[in-house]
Amino acid sequence: MGTTNRLVIAAIAMVMVWGIAAKPQAAGAADKPNILMILTDDQGWGDVTAYGATDLHTPNMDALITDGVRMDNFYANCCVCSPTRASLLTGRTPDKVGVPGVIRTQPQDSWGYLDPNAVLIPKPLKKVGYHTAIIGKWHLGLEAPNRPNDHGFDLFHGFLGDMMDDYWTHTRHGQHYMRLNEQDVRPEGHATDVFTEWAIDYIKDRAKHDQPWFCYLAYNAPHFPVQPPKEWLDKVMAREKGIDPMRAKLVALIEHLDHGIGQVIAALKETGQYDNTLIVFTSDNGGHGGSKANVGPHRGFKQDMFEGGISVPFCAVWKGHIQPGTKSDLYAQTMDLYPTFCEVAGAKIDHEIDGVSILPTFLGKAQTLSRPMVWVRREGNSRYQGRAYYAIRRGPWKLMQNTPFEPYQLYNLDNDPMEQTDVSAQYKKEFNDLATQLRAHIQDAARIPWQAPN
Repeated sequence: MGTTNRLVIAAIAMVMVWGIAAKPQAAGAADKPNILMILTDDQGWGDVTAYGATDLHTPNMDALITDGVRMDNFYANCCVCSPTRASLLTGRTPDKVGVPGVIRTQPQDSWGYLDPNAVLIPKPLKKVGYHTAIIGKWHLGLEAPNRPNDHGFDLFHGFLGDMMDDYWTHTRHGQHYMRLNEQDVRPEGHATDVFTEWAIDYIKDRAKHDQPWFCYLAYNAPHFPVQPPKEWLDKVMAREKGIDPMRAKLVALIEHLDHGIGQVIAALKETGQYDNTLIVFTSDNGGHGGSKANVGPHRGFKQDMFEGGISVPFCAVWKGHIQPGTKSDLYAQTMDLYPTFCEVAGAKIDHEIDGVSILPTFLGKAQTLSRPMVWVRREGNSRYQGRAYYAIRRGPWKLMQNTPFEPYQLYNLDNDPMEQTDVSAQYKKEFNDLATQLRAHIQDAARIPWQAPN
């Protein structure tokens, strides 16, 4: 072979090597961003420093809020866990996919059954080339056909059940629910650290592939039992003199959670994927009163249809698309994220949903949603007796109850944001209008069973 030919071949080889080396690490084509959905568990509206908390430090959550759009009128679809998660993954009100209440291990205390025919977010995203994963808490079924892989997720690395009885043993009612897809796994360490590590592993692995991805990162924290690592609690006790002991534990658990979120975001940046990733951060419902949560300027806590039970912190970050440091007053719900993610990904929705894309709001465009917002929760025990209770809001008017056995109350949230004065007697037309709309919703949702077939 002549010298000239050898030089040409060497040059071609060098171009090929540099072409491969220069290939961007950001997973996904330029027009299809990665999507990272971070959902915390029972984090109150006010339990973020940026939302006014003075006794806890959440620098990583705050950084996300600073880097994107903050929505102070964002609502979870329910005041408890499973229903909100069903809405997030289906774009529907939870009772329309069979999850009006919490799905639990013991059948006699389980109040939902995810419709096996529900179209979860992996299905439309996979049609346009996405790899899909859930890391962390599932809480929508323990057996086929209602596990994550049954509903289209390519990867499940997390916890099947509802709450953990212990953050270190990862058990519920003495059973292990940690899984790698369908395989039983027994990781060591605090659950928050475990899920953080698994999310980082996923992000680093996907950086090697030329494929966009969707990752639903669902932490158990700060759901009770409030069990922060000792070093995190010691730090809070030393810093916050005179703090309530239970509040100190919750603060430490949230600060530990914030640290984990920071590590995940750092992994995105280190792998070159941050700039091409839409990140959404929120909670599944309001804070837990018994854990001394901070729900900000709201009445009530988790399990309540008062604002404190359903108002949650929220932000979305997408570099180059979402203007940093912006705020929106739009009223939206968790189910709106399903069509938002589909629009971002260029995925078509060819089935009925209830959510509406809020991508225009993310991008700084004017948007108004005039629909009524509905909340439902079905629960057992002597307070609820297996019955459902509801809330519905349209404009400033909110009709609600906190148990199925109490009369509905009507509030004007513009005039009475703390929901102190029931005005149902004075505003009968508004009461009747909302009640009529709510009955129509209940009839529509009744078509979907919420118990497993025999």
